[in-house]
Amino acid sequence: MSQAEDPRRLDAAAAAQPITVEDVRQLMGASTPHFALQLRNRIANLISGLPGDHPARLEGEREIARLEALAYSGEVRGEAADAGERALPSLDAAQIEHT
Repeated sequence: MSQAEDPRRLDAAAAAQPITVEDVRQLMGASTPHFALQLRNRIANLISGLPGDHPARLEGEREIARLEALAYSGEVRGEAADAGERALPSLDAAQIEHT
């Protein structure tokens, strides 16, 4: 269900309602690394039929780039390590070892 669309948004698309920047922003919401790629896909589906210069498409493309970076690089939380302590390692997907 993580990529299931809101039925109201589907009804709006079926009724030929224009897609707006606000529609993209509603999908962006409080995105986290865990759900970033699912949100990216939903935004890509939403803007796929829009012309390249459409404001909602431009906003969606910016958000897709941000979500991809978030998904693969994670996010920084907390504070830097204090003197004598090591900082927690990054959870960057490229650094995770597969056993």
